[in-house]
Amino acid sequence: MNTPFQKAGQLIDAENAQDPNIEIDQNREYPKELLYSDRMYKRLMQFKPEASEAVQIASKAQHICRWKVARESYPMDRVGYLKWREELKKFHAKTTAAILEKAGYNSEFIDRVSFLIEKKLLKKDAETQLLEDVICLVFLEYYLDPFVHKHDEEKLKNIIKKTWDKMSDKGHQEALKISYTEENLNLIKASLGL
Repeated sequence: MNTPFQKAGQLIDAENAQDPNIEIDQNREYPKELLYSDRMYKRLMQFKPEASEAVQIASKAQHICRWKVARESYPMDRVGYLKWREELKKFHAKTTAAILEKAGYNSEFIDRVSFLIEKKLLKKDAETQLLEDVICLVFLEYYLDPFVHKHDEEKLKNIIKKTWDKMSDKGHQEALKISYTEENLNLIKASLGL
């Protein structure tokens, strides 16, 4: 008999497995958001193995079905980007809430997971901060390098600084343990004045 946690994990994976966008990792193809979900969960378990069930689920569902809300459906400027990001948070929370209800969780638990996915009270709520640290660590480990090849140095420094500012001291310590290319490590140090 599956626990609600196991059911929720299976349902989240099943949704993310439908992503038509493919990413290659170690010569294998994965649906993009399924790979992201796995990376988030794995990083959370490395960073804080005793994380609550709510944070564990929020980490797996952080980008659930993201491909369904296209960036291009919003104006391609800063305001459009911020609106898209806000709508995504609500969409991810709502999609996850429906899954958690199906898995047998109570409304209090579902509200807590939604609160975390919407990243409410960042810097004030310890679990929201934990989730944000994991998001930033996953970005730095897996997604910084592709960004480096797309953007100019000033924009990259700005992205790194903003990422760093969202993290806790513990997150910073963990981020400096990631194995970066020499070029990316130098860029991070230059961005942060290290």
